[in-house]
Amino acid sequence: MAEPEKSAQDLGAMITAARLLREKYLQDPHRPGYHFVVPEGLHGPVDPNGALFWKGRYHLCYIYQHENKHYWGHISSTDLLHWRHHLPALAPGGADDGIFSGGASIDKNGAAVIAYWGLGNPCGICLASSTDENLDHWTKNPHNPVIRETLCGLTVVPAADGKGEVIYGAADPSAVWVHNGRYYMLTGNLLVLEAFGKKANRPEHMGDTLYLFVSDDLNRWTYLHKFYESRREWTRDFEDEMCPDFFPLPSGPGGAKPSDKHMILFISHTLGCQYYIGEYANDRFIPQQHGRMTWVDNEYFAPESLLDDRGRRIMWAWVFDRRSEAARKASGWSGELSLPRELWLGEDGTLRMRPVEELARLRYNARNWRNLTVTKEAEVPLSGFCSNSFDLEVQIAPDTASQFGLKVSRSDGGEEETLVCLDRADGMLKVDTQESSLTEGKKAVEAAPFEFRPGEPLRLRVLVDKSFVEVFANDRQAICRRIYPSRPDSLGVSLFARGGQVTVPQVQAWEMMPSNPY
Repeated sequence: MAEPEKSAQDLGAMITAARLLREKYLQDPHRPGYHFVVPEGLHGPVDPNGALFWKGRYHLCYIYQHENKHYWGHISSTDLLHWRHHLPALAPGGADDGIFSGGASIDKNGAAVIAYWGLGNPCGICLASSTDENLDHWTKNPHNPVIRETLCGLTVVPAADGKGEVIYGAADPSAVWVHNGRYYMLTGNLLVLEAFGKKANRPEHMGDTLYLFVSDDLNRWTYLHKFYESRREWTRDFEDEMCPDFFPLPSGPGGAKPSDKHMILFISHTLGCQYYIGEYANDRFIPQQHGRMTWVDNEYFAPESLLDDRGRRIMWAWVFDRRSEAARKASGWSGELSLPRELWLGEDGTLRMRPVEELARLRYNARNWRNLTVTKEAEVPLSGFCSNSFDLEVQIAPDTASQFGLKVSRSDGGEEETLVCLDRADGMLKVDTQESSLTEGKKAVEAAPFEFRPGEPLRLRVLVDKSFVEVFANDRQAICRRIYPSRPDSLGVSLFARGGQVTVPQVQAWEMMPSNPY
């Protein structure tokens, strides 16, 4: 067969396969429509990485797998809703044999800089830079790895005074930042915790911490010390700290000036996404409060954030796919990110969060209900509203009820339903997925601490996207879970109350336009 003829046949087969794949995905009842999904195939980990606002675009990278190696995919957007796919930002090669987590920033010369964990035997912390308009081309630093590991993810070197040794992490770097004219970077402690904390039983290496490095030229880095000391009333001694993201919190929503507090977003592999808020001074961080973004497990994982041109701090997370391995393989896709959420510091010094305002652009077919009453042990359906892709806002005055909220993705007979509620008895915002599906998914009650203030209505924002449920309460708490309803009629929404009645001044609901490529 002539080469041009064979090439034409190969291209034709690719086009046919792409069309068939798109049609398969469009018929999938669980593939999200307005959450980001890796375009094709099964992937994990899918940590969001390298988030950066650059020349009018939001850029976001994510880990994916190709030929049993880890790459960084690259997408960009002007509205946080519709994403253009670029060629991979980083691929294995040079000093590294695979690309793991890291962050992006802008150096003193105006170039974009990625810090990442280069996999190898050994490798360590690596850098890459770009100056082109669309960040399509990244050049790896010829000095990579700029922080060399001696064992996987950690470094052991003799102490400067010749007495003993110095041990620090060489994995999951933060984005580089500039402070007082010098470059700084943090690294995670999972491998130090495993080798020297748990296995060697050395207390000084137990619990979460980060390691601080400094450089004057991005090429030569010096280890300074641990960035902070963890406390057991906040985290447990078996929790690590990885995927660190360090930044000043805005003082308000919508792009307010920076506050005087800094935040560390991070994960422990056992309990998922969490954060510290505190003070940054004298090359150290002093945590003043700690919080989590997942509680019953680690489903909300690997956070990453950026600062946009308005001064907003916007974050994403990888949210685990809880279907069985057989179901994932049959579907042909896996690897999803949370909705972008805006973070800022409240007037009381605690964290505030909400979905980015751009999501409202996807709303259509608005519905409204006013002045509803839900009596004790009753349920009030939102008549005529059935959807598996919607955005809903509701205000609820609790009256005498002890537990109240919504049931979403509910089948006509209640065989499948997901509860979103406030439980006043234990002060928890909850998403109950125990009856979300007759087939797939984790059965659990995710419960987040929520201080319900006297005389305050509960203001819930509930976003359902087929297999996603994301809930925000009064801008002070949020929960994200995965559900996989199996019944075609699991589309209903209703209000409910237990232990007393509630009044509902207003409910607003919209269907949501899909923004994924398929």
